[in-house]
Amino acid sequence: MPKKRHINRYSKPPSVAPPSLTLSSSSRSTPEQHERSVNQILSELRRTSINQNGARNNFSVATPTVPPSIRQILQIPETPAPLPRRPQRRDASGRRAPPGPPPPRSWLSLAQSQHAPPPDPNADVGSWIQHWPLPGAYAPEDGSLIDQLLRRMALDWEQQRHWNQFYLYTLPNQLRAALLSYVSELYGPGLTAKDLRLVLAGPADEMLAEYGIEKPDLNVLNADIFCLDLTSSVGKSLTIKELNELLHPPKVAIETDLKDSWDAPEPVAGAVQLLPNLTRLSLAVDPENAPNVSWKQLLGLASKLSTLSHLNLSGWPEPSLTPNAKFAKVSSSVTGRTIQYGGTGPYSHNLDGDWSEAILILKRLSKFLYRLEYLDLTGCSDWFPALMKESDGDFTLDFVDWIGDWGKITTLRLCSGYALTDESSRGQILRFAEWVESAKAVEKHIRTKRSGRGRWITVEKDTLTDGAKAVVESHQLSGII
Repeated sequence: MPKKRHINRYSKPPSVAPPSLTLSSSSRSTPEQHERSVNQILSELRRTSINQNGARNNFSVATPTVPPSIRQILQIPETPAPLPRRPQRRDASGRRAPPGPPPPRSWLSLAQSQHAPPPDPNADVGSWIQHWPLPGAYAPEDGSLIDQLLRRMALDWEQQRHWNQFYLYTLPNQLRAALLSYVSELYGPGLTAKDLRLVLAGPADEMLAEYGIEKPDLNVLNADIFCLDLTSSVGKSLTIKELNELLHPPKVAIETDLKDSWDAPEPVAGAVQLLPNLTRLSLAVDPENAPNVSWKQLLGLASKLSTLSHLNLSGWPEPSLTPNAKFAKVSSSVTGRTIQYGGTGPYSHNLDGDWSEAILILKRLSKFLYRLEYLDLTGCSDWFPALMKESDGDFTLDFVDWIGDWGKITTLRLCSGYALTDESSRGQILRFAEWVESAKAVEKHIRTKRSGRGRWITVEKDTLTDGAKAVVESHQLSGII
């Protein structure tokens, strides 16, 4: 039987260079260069490194050092000093910057927060307000791919809600919540109730049936959505009443063929909540849209959202059930005297110090939202006194209970929402200082009430710069003199 022959496909590479490389190397080099030793090459480099004027060339060669006395005897030139080290780049806070060239300006412009106000140094103090995002809410990193995609979708929302209406509700829950936040803040016309239902529940049932798409189960679809950010849309394109009807639809009666008894109540199907596990809600408004929000509608919504733990009411006006009747008066048919129509008059706060209506509304709100742990009242500095005042009503003393109803609140944001600049007037600085002092008074009131009986609370408020403090001190001194 013949033996099998094994052919080696892989062999050790030859130690001799191929002829092509040998010819190319021999054509470029001379026999004298191959005969020189390494020491000769180094000595030649040392000689050529010093030019005729005794100055060094651009490249540096390591030369051995000798003692100064021997250097003078042998007339060896001084060893050049080492090149200075490149200074370390540091950022504004003094920390070492990452290695490499600095980032371009286009990257730095994308690093600005989407919640930051527009930098307009010529703007008035009350022309814009800064909104802070809800803590714990998902937000993509600024400048990331997801951030740019959601931003582009929000800017092109008019087209996105039409072409992608069958795909928006299938996105992951955290992306849908972030998309609603982007659209609510960046889209000019604002987020509507129809847009909110499109992202959270999909198209209408008729359209789903037309294309043969199964209707989604809302209890499963939105079970992991805990945050709803409607910043800048409330009061502009969305009302609290529309939001309440969307989140809590009315109950629907079930048709049955046979009843057990004539006296038995009709079976009613339980209303399917759009967001059954909602715990964080942002209803922040812009100052120009503040007159369009309703505290009465907010109380109706709060009565059905007892599970809220975080609430943002930035920019809301002073609590009042009849804000349009502030200057209205009616004549009594019994006494004939003219009385104030609403609960708050034009001089209730300034002259009379009467905060009865505002305290009553906040007290009712605290009884509904007794699980709150975070409350943002940025831009509500004008009615901060209602958080600590007391009023007599119907032989009872009304006040906001910071120990019982709102005893779980551990973070309270009482910022003004505005920023002073170098060009701010004296009146703006004094008004800003009044807001800061009002926030400090509320903080002191809450901590005094909770001393030894409640949780520790952190009140976030503004601070005055050294220049603003100097203006306030000069104003106080001028008032004393």
